[in-house]
Amino acid sequence: MNTEQVITYIKENSIQKVKFAFADIDGILRGKVISVQKLMDGLQNGIGFCDVVFGWDSTDVTYDNVQLTGWHTGYPDKQCYIDLSTMRTVPWQDNIPFFLADYTGPDNKALPACSRSLLKQIAKQCTDMGYHAEFAQEFEWFNFNETPQTLQQKGFANMEPLSPGMFGYSILRTSQNSAFYYDLFNLLTEFNIPIEGLHTETGPGVYEAAIAHSEVLDAADKAVLFKTAVKEIAYRHGIAATFMAKWNQDLPGCSGHIHQSLWTKDRSENLFYDDKDVNKMSELHKQYLAGQLYCLPHLLPMYAPTINSYKRLVEGAWAPTTITWGIDNRTTALRVINTSKTATRLETRIPGSDTNPYLAIAAALASGLYGIKHKLKLDTAPTIDNGYQNKSNGSLHASLYDAATAMQQSAIAKELFGEGFVEHFTNTRLWEHRQYAKSVSDWELKRYFESI
Repeated sequence: MNTEQVITYIKENSIQKVKFAFADIDGILRGKVISVQKLMDGLQNGIGFCDVVFGWDSTDVTYDNVQLTGWHTGYPDKQCYIDLSTMRTVPWQDNIPFFLADYTGPDNKALPACSRSLLKQIAKQCTDMGYHAEFAQEFEWFNFNETPQTLQQKGFANMEPLSPGMFGYSILRTSQNSAFYYDLFNLLTEFNIPIEGLHTETGPGVYEAAIAHSEVLDAADKAVLFKTAVKEIAYRHGIAATFMAKWNQDLPGCSGHIHQSLWTKDRSENLFYDDKDVNKMSELHKQYLAGQLYCLPHLLPMYAPTINSYKRLVEGAWAPTTITWGIDNRTTALRVINTSKTATRLETRIPGSDTNPYLAIAAALASGLYGIKHKLKLDTAPTIDNGYQNKSNGSLHASLYDAATAMQQSAIAKELFGEGFVEHFTNTRLWEHRQYAKSVSDWELKRYFESI
C-alpha cells in the first residue's frame, strides 16, 4: 500500500491503534502500540524514541564503549520514521495493523546504528548501478516444550525438545505437532511472509523454513519479522523457539543462509546466468562472488555477530570454516546454484539464524557490488571436494573478538559502510566479547570444581 491507501484503510476500518517496531543492532525488534492520531502526527516529523535502544545490548545492559549515545548524552529521543509501505496485519493479534520503522529522515540522513537504514543505502547503490537485487533468507531453529517462565526456573538446563530424536525431513514428527506446524505456515503467509517450504531438520525439535524471495529490502524485512513471528506463534502453543546459532555442542547448529541474484530493473533477466559458461555463471556473477570472497574477512561480524555464532562455524558441522566457493557444494562458504536460468543464484552460507538480517544481507550485497565496481577476477577455482580442507584462500576468524578487531581496523569495511557504523557496530561486538570473557561457564565448573 502507498500512503494514501494506508490512511484510507485505517479510516474506513475505524482503526484506533497500530503497532510499529524497528530493529536494534542485534536485529531485535523494539516497538510500541500507538494511537492512530500519534501515527498521523508522526508521518512527517517522525516519532521520538529513547535512543538507549542503540545504547544497550540484547539483555538491556548499557554499553560503556560507544559514543553514539550513553550516560554522556543523557539518552535523548531520536526520531524514527514509520514506513507505511510495510503495513501488514497481525493475524494472531486480532489483525492489528503493523508497520516497520527505521531512522532515515526526510533528508535521507540516517542514524549510523540503524541497520535497516544501512541496508536502504546499499540497496540504493544497487539500484543506481542499474540492478534489481532479489534476496531471500532461510532459517533453522529449535523448538522446546517450555515457556519463558519454565526456562528461567530451569536456568536454561534440562529443556524438553518439542520432539525427540534425529528426524530430518520427517513427516511423522510434524504430524505430532500439526496444529503448531500448520499455524506457522498459514499465519506467516497471512502476515505477508510467504513460505516456500517448511520441514523438520535433523535434531530434536528443529524446523527449517525457506522464505519466498523478493526485492532485497523487502526480503530483509520479512526475515526480521519471521524470527519474532515464529516466537509469538510458538508461545501460543506453549512452545519456546530459539534462533541461537548453536544451543547444544552435540547437535547441529542453526543456519540463516542468504540466497541472492541480480536482475535487470524490469526483472525480466537474471544477470547471474550465462548459458555459454561451463558453470552457467555470467561475468557479473563471477565479479559479485569474487567481491564476497575478498570482503569476507573484513565483514565477518555482520554474518556471525555473537559469541555463539563461532560455536557453529566448526569443521564438519554443516557450516563453513574456510573462504571458499563451489558449485552446489555445502562445505564451502559460498555455494553457486545453477539449476536453471531463473533459479541461478549465490547462497552465502556463513550466517547462522542468530544474525540481524539487515546487516547480514547488507554485507552480502555491498561486498558483491564491491566486486562488480572493481571488476574483481574470480581467480580461485571452485572447491569440488571437502571445503573444510581447502585453506588456500584462508580461513574464517575463529572468534568474535578476532573478527570484530579485524573489521574495526578494516579500510574496506569503512569504505562500504562508513566510519560511524563500523565504529559503533564493532564496539558493540567487542562489548559482547568482554561480557563473555568474564563469565564462568558450566563447562568450567564441571571441569575444575573438584579436580583443580
